[in-house]
Amino acid sequence: MERVQALGIKKWIDLQLHPQRIPENSALAAKLAPLDTLYMSTAQMLRNYPSPQEVKAMVAGKLPFPDDPDKRMMVDRLAARLQKATDQDGAKPRTVELAALLEPQQLRILRGGTPQEKLELFNSFPQERQDQLLESMGQGMRMQLFAAAGPALRRRIESANGPQSMVAQDLMAGKLFRAVYSNRQLEEVLVDFWYNHFNVFLEKGADRYMVTAYERDAIRPHVLGKFEDLLRATAKSPAMLFYLDNWESTGAQSPAGLRRQRGLNENYGRELLELHTLGVDGGYTQKDVTEVARCFTGWSIRQPQQTAEFEFNPRMHDEGEKTVLGVRIAAGGGIGDGDKVLHLLAHHPATAHFISRELALRFVADDPPETLVKRMAATFLKKDGDLRAVMKTMFDSPEFWSRGAYLAKMKSPLEMVASSLRATNADVDFAFGLNNQLNQLGQPLYRKVEPTGYSNSGQEWLNSAGLLARMNFSVALVNNKVPGVKVNGASTAEGVKLGSPDFQKK
Repeated sequence: MERVQALGIKKWIDLQLHPQRIPENSALAAKLAPLDTLYMSTAQMLRNYPSPQEVKAMVAGKLPFPDDPDKRMMVDRLAARLQKATDQDGAKPRTVELAALLEPQQLRILRGGTPQEKLELFNSFPQERQDQLLESMGQGMRMQLFAAAGPALRRRIESANGPQSMVAQDLMAGKLFRAVYSNRQLEEVLVDFWYNHFNVFLEKGADRYMVTAYERDAIRPHVLGKFEDLLRATAKSPAMLFYLDNWESTGAQSPAGLRRQRGLNENYGRELLELHTLGVDGGYTQKDVTEVARCFTGWSIRQPQQTAEFEFNPRMHDEGEKTVLGVRIAAGGGIGDGDKVLHLLAHHPATAHFISRELALRFVADDPPETLVKRMAATFLKKDGDLRAVMKTMFDSPEFWSRGAYLAKMKSPLEMVASSLRATNADVDFAFGLNNQLNQLGQPLYRKVEPTGYSNSGQEWLNSAGLLARMNFSVALVNNKVPGVKVNGASTAEGVKLGSPDFQKK
């Protein structure tokens, strides 16, 4: 608020519309620095934080081991466990009991000591013994140690849950840190909006590794650019191609289709029209869905479990003539068939209206005024899908500033958590506890199964269970009961206890 008052609201909004002009704060950079998977390609993640399948391939000599000594040690430990996967009775081997690794007094400290006592005891052991302890501890005990540990030890503790899990943990921690600390607030809101618009479910197979690059490289760079660039980046993303199964979609009469007897998959074609561009009432037919799916045959992925890069496979492509929304696409167009569809959809009036309404629904009201939507759509068409110009039209509109729009929307769980932390000047040491809170509030990050993503309508979050969870979060936050989060400030952390006379007065 001080920043807004110092600059003036118009200048502040203009800066938010040009986030490259806003220097990021050092606190955020420090929080993100240890999360090394955020800066890796998918291939690098697969090599440095492999799944059990990749570890087996490394042991068999089919894939290289990580170059980094610490990551190599982590993979070696996992490989050793996998090689001893069954004992003579066919049962899974049991880890060494903690009692066999510690003296009674040491065991009592690890189970019942203060976090600092546990950390001092753990640090007194050589690394090999530390690794044994981490494997023998339950997850609850590891998390107690996690709270007192520094960044390096935390990475080792997280790796005890398996290297693959660290990719998802980094992804969610990065999102929460940016939501709480970034000076580029509008950019972060838009990254979340557009990821949700082009939703990909993290837990679907190879997408566990591909979502990081998807959000970083396909979504983030384009949130205030041209819609067609954003649309094309998502269409060529291995994460999207895998999630909606287009990477295996094959023209029935293509060489690969005739040889493999593999057919057309319409998942991406349907969602491209219904969710990404025209909208369910955008005037397309089932025939259009099929024709669009034919255009995208051959849009595939090179080695999803290794390099995970986009490739066009001409042997899978349907080279026949197609007609999409009344527009003829000549035979023999190859990869250009899909590009023509994307260009057609990005400049369609129905897309302009649908995208404008979705933005207005997110930023203004659950039932946004049609006059505002039409004005935004006109800017969309006039400015060649310039999303910054569309946002500026919305921010400049009387509807955005109207009394009816003020407090008209209920926050999503992510918005509620992030804004609470910003308002209370909270410090987030680690994001594990916040992520658990979001799970309880009904918005597990990157884990919306359906391609619709989470609803932008505030009414979707208005239910008794959700409201109770929000109150429980508020109680935990102001009383410093959320792991990894500390509220700084007497007015919230000490003077305002929920249920106290002071709180009731306020």
